[in-house]
Amino acid sequence: MKQALQLRLGQHLTMTPQLQQAIKLLQLSTLELQQEIQEALDSNLMLEVAEDGDDDSQAKASENNKETADANAADAPEQDSTQVESLPDELPVDSAWDDIYENIQTTSSASSYQESDRDQEFGDTDTESLQEHLRWQMQLTPFSDTDLLIADAIIDAINDDGFLRAELEDILKLIPEEREVELDEVEAVLHRIQNFDPPGVAARNIQESLQLQLKQILGESEENNIALTLVSEYFDLLANRDFNQLMRKLNIDEESLKSLINIIQSLNPRPGSQITSNKPEYIVPDVFVRKVNDVWKVELNADAAPKIRINSQYASMVKQVKSSSDTTYMKNHLQEARWFIKSLASRNETLLKVATCIVERQRAFLEYGDEAMKALVLHDIAEAVEMHESTISRVTTKKYMHTPRGIFELKYFFSSHVSTADGGECSATAIRALIKKLIAAETPNKPLSDSKIATILSDQGINVARRTVAKYREAMTIPPSNERKRLA
Repeated sequence: MKQALQLRLGQHLTMTPQLQQAIKLLQLSTLELQQEIQEALDSNLMLEVAEDGDDDSQAKASENNKETADANAADAPEQDSTQVESLPDELPVDSAWDDIYENIQTTSSASSYQESDRDQEFGDTDTESLQEHLRWQMQLTPFSDTDLLIADAIIDAINDDGFLRAELEDILKLIPEEREVELDEVEAVLHRIQNFDPPGVAARNIQESLQLQLKQILGESEENNIALTLVSEYFDLLANRDFNQLMRKLNIDEESLKSLINIIQSLNPRPGSQITSNKPEYIVPDVFVRKVNDVWKVELNADAAPKIRINSQYASMVKQVKSSSDTTYMKNHLQEARWFIKSLASRNETLLKVATCIVERQRAFLEYGDEAMKALVLHDIAEAVEMHESTISRVTTKKYMHTPRGIFELKYFFSSHVSTADGGECSATAIRALIKKLIAAETPNKPLSDSKIATILSDQGINVARRTVAKYREAMTIPPSNERKRLA
């Protein structure tokens, strides 16, 4: 095979580091952007946080002072560091030590008061898990050493919902054989743990959990005893909502059965959810939308990320550094800082442009709610703002808009559509809102089936199939009609 040299011409798109950085910042959420800015501040000496109240005149003044100080230092003769300043023997004192001490006490008291108020406002940040809560009660309970081992093994087998997800035989195998523990002892310890807080914990199924809650919370009464019988003996009929059979079995009327069902519905089907170790996550909106003089205004959240700028003092030192390596180092940091600030500005500009376009298209939703949501896809916004669909997708991912109707992710305003009888379009969000409205207004003892809902929507000019109604209903976690049946 003969070797030869060939010259080929071609074109390809190369992403510069600046473009890669701009795209990266564009797709970051608010929390991720804050972290990225903090990393840039830590790694680049040319960047600094712009404090409130700073202006260009202060920056220029500090820069001039720095240059004057450098000039004076260059002209002054070298002195020993211990003789830079000559202090007088006595300094004028305007206040006594007691005054200063009282001021410190007052300041510390005020700060501690503010901190305590802040803790009360945001809640206690220290949370405990369900297992920790149960072990704390276990230590307060007079258990023997063997029972403590059994109780600890049982608590380990309890999930976050508060249910025991292990068989007693498996728990028995975890106890050392020299303890000579029988299965009855494990069950006895389980019964004691089932009396712990929260009520209904350590149950093996939801039926047992409801029984424990009825015994612990409601106490002894005729109605509660009937409710306990209902859960213990006729739970399957209750789950199937066979109300006629329940009234015959319990020999009660419809009003009494309705009262019993209300009691059971007041119980917690997941008792462990009352105690959780998960810290709340707060959504920081990127955009604020409000109506001013009948006009919808869109503004970026100025507090979503810290304001950064180039440090004027370090920037002025680039020309003063004599070493070539130091000059190159500082110039590179200065250029990177400018690119980073420019990428942030481009991100904010793009986000504001896209959010404004979304508000213009979905003005009816802001005025009237979900039922007025219009069909909208990424291509529509991309054409309006003259950007690529991938850019719109990056902008709207993990970005949130604060509106008078609540906080929504920008992706929420995009939805597919179905055709209407008059040739128009209806968004999927509006259809879900209509389905939810129809189900909320249905007769309790005769709920609407998916086919009936599809027929009602068809009468309103919205052509939607039964399976589409079922898909939207399941997406909203609404049970089917046979599970929605209840007493009037």
